[in-house]
Amino acid sequence: MTSSTISYKNHRFPPQIIARAVWLYFRFPLSLRLVEEMLVERGIVVSYETIRRWCRKFGAAYAKQLRRKKPSRKDIWHLDEVVISIGGQKHWLWRAVDQDGYVLDEIVQTRRDTKAAKRLLVRLLKKQGLSPKRIVTDKLRSYGAAKRDVMPGVEHRSHKGLNNRAENSHVPLRKRERMMQGFRSVGGLQRFISVFSAVRNLF
Repeated sequence: MTSSTISYKNHRFPPQIIARAVWLYFRFPLSLRLVEEMLVERGIVVSYETIRRWCRKFGAAYAKQLRRKKPSRKDIWHLDEVVISIGGQKHWLWRAVDQDGYVLDEIVQTRRDTKAAKRLLVRLLKKQGLSPKRIVTDKLRSYGAAKRDVMPGVEHRSHKGLNNRAENSHVPLRKRERMMQGFRSVGGLQRFISVFSAVRNLF
């Protein structure tokens, strides 16, 4: 995660240390202060605020590199949505995973309706570059309506018991959410999950 395409200009720490700190934070259920302590044990003195800035600045670039290493080509997509409270307001995290649990895409939205489901499907088709053989969802009717509009020829199985793959994919994020005492903004959550899922897909 230290490609020459990423600029580390004006950073006094080597790229390897920066990448290590960012990886530790997103891969394991660690707070920024715990990452700071782990680095201190190795003789690297850096504040948790600096680590926070590294995560914000380099996280997206690292995630982009990781996605290039293992693009998913599976043909069954499991879709699900989970409620997340941000600043006392209800939001929905829409997520798609393949049959192996590889996160294909996820997006934070304020609605849980056909328009929101359609937005997820359109993003998926654009990112994956192909349609799946089948999508699997819970009983939310919005999925069926969106599927008929976006990918009418794709098989759709809608059953609560069939969608454990997508539902289980929320568990790691729920653990981090509790540890972080929630998320403060939609943008902050979207940035976090972009890196968090890319790291978990490969490690």
